[in-house]
Amino acid sequence: MDTSAALHAPAASLTRGRYTKEELQALHRKMGLAALRRRRIRTAVLITLNILMALFILFPLLYAVSVSLMPGEELFTMEMNLLPKHPDFGNYLRAWTQVPLVRFILNSFLVSGCITVGQIITCSLAAFAFSFLNFKGKNVLFMLVMATMMVPGEATIISNYLTVSSLGILDTYLVLILPSLTSAMGIFLFRQFYMTFPMSLYESAKLDGCSNLRFIVSILLPLTKSAIGAMSVYTFINAWNMYMWPLLVTGSQEMRTVQIGISMLDNTDAQSITLMMAGVVSVIIPSMIIFIVGQKQLIRGMFSGAVKG
Repeated sequence: MDTSAALHAPAASLTRGRYTKEELQALHRKMGLAALRRRRIRTAVLITLNILMALFILFPLLYAVSVSLMPGEELFTMEMNLLPKHPDFGNYLRAWTQVPLVRFILNSFLVSGCITVGQIITCSLAAFAFSFLNFKGKNVLFMLVMATMMVPGEATIISNYLTVSSLGILDTYLVLILPSLTSAMGIFLFRQFYMTFPMSLYESAKLDGCSNLRFIVSILLPLTKSAIGAMSVYTFINAWNMYMWPLLVTGSQEMRTVQIGISMLDNTDAQSITLMMAGVVSVIIPSMIIFIVGQKQLIRGMFSGAVKG
């Protein structure tokens, strides 16, 4: 029986009994197998494209890992060595001993953690005011806060430096943390999430004698775990990757962060690139772990406030 002809046969001919029950069952099986084959081919093509795209995106990171394992004589040759012929894990040991990388990592963890907690506190408080409180000029003030997102950090770095210098807090943890304790992005994220809550929730809490601070701590924050998770991952990674501001306001190795510490591995000898790559890979690992662990919270928090209701 011709399958293609049967597929295009009119429905009326089927109802008149042109095909037997066994022939119809065989036809249905063939149609099911053909559909299954098409789905498998489409899935295989999509998986192959995803793998190729992932390799293309991850190639710089994979090559950095490869270079970090290369001896210096393998890197500086006329040959294009993508993989180390003789992996040298001693590059990591030398990178960790040549500079106090452990101290730099601890400094970055401390600074990034304090900035993350500070932004969650300040941004949630500001977002509460813009969402539930009524005061004159609220919309104008919110627009001004959002307008600061258009100002690049390089435009304010000199004025910030003069301010902290006049306060006498250079080369301290405070100068690394204080200028980043709030952000317009965090305020916007929390406000959009709070706007999904009905105003009756706040009014009922006020009628029960609940203060604003208690309403935030006991009601809002437990209901905004996805937004807090997204804010935590986003803020921590941004703080971990800070370079220009720590370079400007710190001068001693005790206060340096990891991004500054990696640049200290670069010197004139031929092995500096492999050591620097070993340091880069070591520094990337904590931020990658945090991103992988919190990626679901990050995606959920970014889209949770997109639809109101």
